[in-house]
Amino acid sequence: MSTQSIAMTRKSTLLQFIPVMLCFFAMGFVDLVGTASNYVQKDLGLTDSQANLFPSLVFFWFLIFSVPTGMLMNRIGRKRTVLLSLAVTAVSLLIPLAGDNYWFMLTAFSLLGIGNAIMQTSLNPLVTNLISGDKLASTLTFGQFVKAIASFLAPIIAAWGATTLMPTLGLSWRVLFLIYAAVCLLSISALAATPIEEERPDKASGIVECLRLLRRPFILLCFLGIMCHVGIDVGTNTTAPKIIMERLALPLEEAGFATGIYFIFRTAGCFIGAFLLRMVPAKWFFGFSVVLMAVAMGILFVADSLPLIYTGIAMIGFGNSNVFSVIFAQALTSSPREQNEVSGLMIMGLFGGTVFPLAMGYASDAVSAQTGAVAVMAVGVVYLLYYTLKIKTVK
Repeated sequence: MSTQSIAMTRKSTLLQFIPVMLCFFAMGFVDLVGTASNYVQKDLGLTDSQANLFPSLVFFWFLIFSVPTGMLMNRIGRKRTVLLSLAVTAVSLLIPLAGDNYWFMLTAFSLLGIGNAIMQTSLNPLVTNLISGDKLASTLTFGQFVKAIASFLAPIIAAWGATTLMPTLGLSWRVLFLIYAAVCLLSISALAATPIEEERPDKASGIVECLRLLRRPFILLCFLGIMCHVGIDVGTNTTAPKIIMERLALPLEEAGFATGIYFIFRTAGCFIGAFLLRMVPAKWFFGFSVVLMAVAMGILFVADSLPLIYTGIAMIGFGNSNVFSVIFAQALTSSPREQNEVSGLMIMGLFGGTVFPLAMGYASDAVSAQTGAVAVMAVGVVYLLYYTLKIKTVK
């Protein structure tokens, strides 16, 4: 291939890569649920278990829609499925602008969960049409870095909206939904205008065939690993401000910065991981990340000062930043002929975002302290320590 042809190929790939990364940014909108649920809890006077229903509801839909989305991709293609997910997400972001009562928010979070379930199931496999082999994990990690930027900005935008002129405009912290809806519409336009060549599947699978893949021990291990990852992610996002409010008696507007700390370090971890995963074995980096989270859980059990709590939250953010990408890449490369189906199963594992917050809410109410929530997350970390031993070398 000539130098000119190589340059043109690289330029074409870059033009495809940018809209796909913009979609990863839109994927991060689901993480606003932690910030939004805290504000809704304050506005409506809800208990921890009632407020934790919102993130649980968002991730409940991953259980229902992930595997059918894998089948849908076989019929209409990955790009069209991503476009569908963006459309559903845009609608979910517009609903809270009409009102913030309990049922409006339940409907918005449900649609946000449905859109994100479809997006995460289809967008990650779409990346394999651009990148494959040993670079897949680092590329997915870079996508998670872009996603984490949206996650990181959510509490900052919400706090800005709650403390500026936005309350007088009837938006307050809900200006977050307006801004992200605009970005979502931009993502739809960019991806729709981008040509991406996809390989067509040899056959169309059914739901039963997809679920049978869980009989494979390694696929099941990956599925449970994804559940633990997202449980820790959503759990920290939701619980971090509550730990500060409980132990230091700070108001939500100040305690909410803890969520920002988490996403700052998760974003940094994704950025660093995108490069390190090209140079060091995934197993080593994954193991280091999980040990970091284990130490952080110990800190959050006993911390009673702001710097120490921030340290624990930051360690969880950095440690959890690359867990999803490594597990997802491991699952896809272990079953190259069934990537759409495996993707659906792995994203169904995000149902952990429903299981963990509910369990954490009840545990916190039972002991009347956030240590109950931390204990539930610690169980997930223990499983990830076990999973580290099972990671395979990707060629």
